[in-house]
Amino acid sequence: MKERYQIFARKYRPQTFNEVVGQKTIITTLKNSIKFNKTSQAYLFSGAKGTGKTSIMRILAKALICNNLKNSEPCNECSLCLEIINSSSLDVIEIDGASNRGIDDIRQINETIGYAPSNGKYKIYIIDEVHMLTKEAFNALLKTLEEPPSTVKFFFATTEPHKVLPTIISRCQRFDLNRIPIDLIVEKITKITEDQKRNVSKETLNIIAHYAEGSLRDAESMLDQLLCYTDGDIKEETANEIFGLIPQDLFFELDKAIHSQNISYVFSLTDELYKTGKDFSFFLEELIEHFRKMFLIKLNKHLLFISEHILSKYKENASKYSSEQIITILEMLIYSLEKLKKHISKKNFLETILFKIIKSKNKIPIEVLIKRLQTLEKSINKEKSIYQEIPFNIDISQKASEENNNIPKDYDKTSKDSKNVDYDTLLNFTAVEFNSILKKE
Repeated sequence: MKERYQIFARKYRPQTFNEVVGQKTIITTLKNSIKFNKTSQAYLFSGAKGTGKTSIMRILAKALICNNLKNSEPCNECSLCLEIINSSSLDVIEIDGASNRGIDDIRQINETIGYAPSNGKYKIYIIDEVHMLTKEAFNALLKTLEEPPSTVKFFFATTEPHKVLPTIISRCQRFDLNRIPIDLIVEKITKITEDQKRNVSKETLNIIAHYAEGSLRDAESMLDQLLCYTDGDIKEETANEIFGLIPQDLFFELDKAIHSQNISYVFSLTDELYKTGKDFSFFLEELIEHFRKMFLIKLNKHLLFISEHILSKYKENASKYSSEQIITILEMLIYSLEKLKKHISKKNFLETILFKIIKSKNKIPIEVLIKRLQTLEKSINKEKSIYQEIPFNIDISQKASEENNNIPKDYDKTSKDSKNVDYDTLLNFTAVEFNSILKKE
């Protein structure tokens, strides 16, 4: 009989502490607690989806019950370990907090908690999505959780720890799982492709790791889907097509349109997004990330997991923007993103946003304009101070020779009027600058 297919997220689920990815501190703490026999009566594991909460709880359960423990690691060969792996253990009870959330469900736990373990040293209750329990259910669990029998352990997992009662949290050892770094995700899914004997480009693996957002399970599911598409080699274009992603070249073409003030490109771009069924909000999010990368380059920050070819394009494009221009565009995009989600005509609204971005390229930032005015003001004040030093209230009884000595030689009618001329220059400069802004608008 042909073996049933098992998805990557289950097939490559970690079975020992050493196989857990990206949670080194937590794993070290748990292994030492087992080594020194200092395990708590209750643990709370919190973190984003796909970071290893359930896997760690199962491994910890195996480590506490295993008959052949080695270096605080379960053997995965004894009958007790195999029962947990196959979800058939009588001593490890897994409960879904979302569907068993009432007080009656917790009362059943309280009624059976006094029974001795069937085979192992402990009876372990694993409650996933514990934040879904009702307040009454939490309260019913408090006393049991504070003073459980010595043979009972509670493991809780949640993606929303703020919804768990503080009185529950205070009775547990809490571990907050990190999102898994992109490099570790790439390393893991690379091993999977090697095990599957498939050739997937490095750029494609980077795309998967980026869009997984720290979730290894999501990355494995995306890779699983991608490998089903074809038996041949898989490149970046295939990933964009399968996952409905926006090709990077579209953003670089938009950069060209911004620099050349090509307004008509906006229509062809939005039409392309509309025809291919791309989500406009997702496009804006990716556009924000695009300009963020260029801003990081302006700050001399290193961009991870980008091919040299794409990186060179980013550096070339970033050189054509000033930091102020990128910040202005980012502010416009972030402000528009929330409004786009609520807008009735999303396509028209997106076109308007892109029009404004293209026009903003040649707009003089208000900070630059203020700086110019301040510089001009300083030069005017400097000349003004010269005039203030000239004595205008001279006693008419003074001799003509003294009067001539006190007044500068170049102080004539033209010099007196130069102050007014400078003020006229300031007004004309300001008028020209603001008039140009209004015309661009």
